[in-house]
Amino acid sequence: MRHRKSGRKLGRTSAHREAMFRNMVTSLFEHERIVTTREKAKELRPIAEKMITLAKRGDLHARRQALSYIRSKDIVEKLFTDIQEQFVDRKGGYTRILQTGSRKGDSAPMAIIELVGYEEVLDLDENEN
Repeated sequence: MRHRKSGRKLGRTSAHREAMFRNMVTSLFEHERIVTTREKAKELRPIAEKMITLAKRGDLHARRQALSYIRSKDIVEKLFTDIQEQFVDRKGGYTRILQTGSRKGDSAPMAIIELVGYEEVLDLDENEN
């Protein structure tokens, strides 16, 4: 029986799952928005929010804990400077999941996970309207 066992296995081994979430959280902080399946987004959210909470703490130990998970010094620097400033007065709920429909190939439910302050910059030429 599977009682009180939290988390989804997503059809992967534990090492593959851990590596996948490390890559996904790094991409999320790099691009501030990623498209993935709904289940992966739901599993990624607590990890990303924990990293932002570490960045809000801001001390050396928190930085080292983030580096042990993210493993990209540039992304950790962005997390502890730019992203931390966005959420300094927010107590939680740093990410949002937007459901977008089904993937064409296998009909998997897709979602967008993004940081709450994300705004997409559109390059519209004034002459093209």
